[in-house]
Amino acid sequence: MTTRITIKRPDDWHLHIRDHDMMRACLPYTARVFGRAICMPNLIPPVRTMADGVAYRERILAALPKGSKFKPLITCYLTDDTDPDDVERGHREGVFTAVKMYPANATTNSAAGVTDYAKIERVLARMEKIGMRFLIHCEEVRPDVDVFDREARFIEDRLIPMTRKFPGLRIVHEHLSSKFGVDYVRSAAPQVGASITPYHLELNRTDWLGHGNRPYMYVAPVIKREADRLALRDAATSGEACFFLGTDSAPHPIARKLAQVGIPGIFNAPCAMETYAKVFEEEGKLDKLEAFASLNGPKHYGLHPNADTITLEKRSWTVPVAMKVEGLDELAMIYKGGETIAWQVVEC
Repeated sequence: MTTRITIKRPDDWHLHIRDHDMMRACLPYTARVFGRAICMPNLIPPVRTMADGVAYRERILAALPKGSKFKPLITCYLTDDTDPDDVERGHREGVFTAVKMYPANATTNSAAGVTDYAKIERVLARMEKIGMRFLIHCEEVRPDVDVFDREARFIEDRLIPMTRKFPGLRIVHEHLSSKFGVDYVRSAAPQVGASITPYHLELNRTDWLGHGNRPYMYVAPVIKREADRLALRDAATSGEACFFLGTDSAPHPIARKLAQVGIPGIFNAPCAMETYAKVFEEEGKLDKLEAFASLNGPKHYGLHPNADTITLEKRSWTVPVAMKVEGLDELAMIYKGGETIAWQVVEC
């Protein structure tokens, strides 16, 4: 039985670290384990321009623990009015790694997102030309689309036409959440890759709603059926290059998370790698963890894997219940808080 595993240092290809006090509180958890992370741009205000990207990157670097080699990868928040020249300049000068698209009002801080898909085509054409990655929150959020079908409808109505119109555009389907999505990504690879969260591998909608509403399990896209969870576990542990790690770790103050109208997002950075290791062990696929966590993502982004390593050991520990956010006098709930996990990162 494997009780210790060393892998190349992983990267997080979908991360929310917010800004200011919240960022300073949560960033060390990611920087300790991961070499790089795609940092989401849905701040208030969003990271819309190259100048915004430079400023956000500087705030992240200033908040890093002393001696950290963590590298934030900045993304541009796509709107109906995004300037393709600014996007190209940001990419050429090493500010923007990718562009992120939120359908308007799909999730947290997405009110400024895309409303007219025809208006963004000039940006997509430029990105295709320069080889820039396009990251998508794949949900169709029209009122007539059931919340559990939003991913499938977006793929059918938006993503498939995009891939046909822009065949050279490399796309990331963010936080894959359904069997339909798994099957599609497999069929569309290598043009399309997908990040998968730890909680979509562990939870289904019965966990969330079957024994009383558990608002801390509310995310966007929502966790779905057991068949979807099983398909995601099969995809993540398959070793296939189109599937890779993206925690979608997203801290919120407890008051906002548990409000009468709650807010989507799970803060899982403190136990993300340990949770992935648990899942891979349960599936008998620990030998595939390095591909998912450390190799497939860089390949899709056209980057080299990290040169250094981390080590996980079969050693039980208890996840902290919450994170203190200094300056806000707030707590942020931690995924699996109070639970015991069998794996722990012991060398990083």
